[in-house]
Amino acid sequence: MIDFSAWDLMLKHYVNGQGQVDYPAWRSESYKKLEDWLASQRHVELNACSQDEAIAFLINLYNALTIQQVLKKYPIASIRPTFLGIPNWLAFLRFFTKKIYRLQGQALSLNGIEHGLLRKRFQEPRIHFALVCASVGCPLLRAEAYMPERLEEQLETDARHFIRNDDKVHYDATQQTLYCSKIFKWYGKDFLTVAESIPDYISQYRPDLDLPSDVTVKFLPYSWELNQRMSS
Repeated sequence: MIDFSAWDLMLKHYVNGQGQVDYPAWRSESYKKLEDWLASQRHVELNACSQDEAIAFLINLYNALTIQQVLKKYPIASIRPTFLGIPNWLAFLRFFTKKIYRLQGQALSLNGIEHGLLRKRFQEPRIHFALVCASVGCPLLRAEAYMPERLEEQLETDARHFIRNDDKVHYDATQQTLYCSKIFKWYGKDFLTVAESIPDYISQYRPDLDLPSDVTVKFLPYSWELNQRMSS
């Protein structure tokens, strides 16, 4: 069994119920604890894991590495840096593509974990409501680790929370237009493995919307603002 306890305790301590992270406290108090936990996971053998254990591990690993990368650069306002108001797209791309971790000797980037391992191995679109890239537009970061024995419940809750959040999904009945997060655009192929269309997938969690068959789908702007806890 993989030990997620140290990661779980850090999440409980530094993440609130709105998915906001206390980056200053985490950096000053527990940065080394995070690095130590990540180092302790380098020899996990995915092929020896059950499906739920592998998915839970990879989601936890992705989110922990994201936190680590933010803490290294903190204070920052976003993982998408700007210069004179212009986004630095190269630096933004490198946040996801730079090799930052070795698992069983394999060099991995965040994209490598998401696309090369999770999406490639498992037909589970709900991972997109669990992977958090430290931005407001992302799903809420859980204040607990993903656990194999609770994975189904956790992913289902994540999907429900995301789709029932009007900032991520809402319907304008007067215009017959469904507005939804760009996550449904970027990963539409994954959702279509389990539903006939994006509206059909959303309707599983929002039957109250009573979407017409000819509904128009439009995608909302995505906020890359850091998901940090604001000081009181």
